[in-house]
Amino acid sequence: MTARRRAGNVVFQNGVPAVRSMADTVVKFLLAFFVVVEPITLVPVFAALTSDLSDVERHRTATKAVLVSAVICAVFALGGGAFLRAMGISLSAFRIGGGILLFLIALDMVFARGTAVRATTAKEEDETRHRQDISVFPLAFPLITGPGAMATIILAFSEANLGFVEYVAQLLVIALVLLAALACMYLAGPAMRVMGVTGSNVVSRLSGVILAALAVQYVIDGVKGTL
Repeated sequence: MTARRRAGNVVFQNGVPAVRSMADTVVKFLLAFFVVVEPITLVPVFAALTSDLSDVERHRTATKAVLVSAVICAVFALGGGAFLRAMGISLSAFRIGGGILLFLIALDMVFARGTAVRATTAKEEDETRHRQDISVFPLAFPLITGPGAMATIILAFSEANLGFVEYVAQLLVIALVLLAALACMYLAGPAMRVMGVTGSNVVSRLSGVILAALAVQYVIDGVKGTL
């Protein structure tokens, strides 16, 4: 149990002002979730998948994909901790497993390889080409909310000392990142002309380095929790 004490009007948590501790938690989640979702690198993928659609149809597809993603994220935010307890999985074990998963994603991003946990099989790609509605698959899952995003949400929302304010703040972070993904998909056409494939790869590689560091920190925290 995290120790809290009050000095004057300032609440301290393990000797650190609680406001600062909350801000650190929210910022860490923002960085991890933003990098895992990769709103910017959705641009070339979305542009390719919707090349035969009109602007209105493209916007409708992007909106539906983000709404479905929001539902998926909410389910994991609200029920992820209960699911772990029901499966008998400790938070430390999930931290280590989630950290390893995120590190593999980071490696793929840095070396510009196809990310295995977000990739689709040949059969799924063939199905996508023959389906008119791609908002649920592959946009909402696995491109926006893949296993990495789900692991990040469960890790963030399963903290034992997570207060109500932090909980709401992290929900707002999810909404903010999904809105960023929606904006990127809305601007896919103009953005591809400005950024190009090379620019998208540069952003992805830089984001991968940040994600790798966060993934290692998750593993370290998990190992500490088992000691």
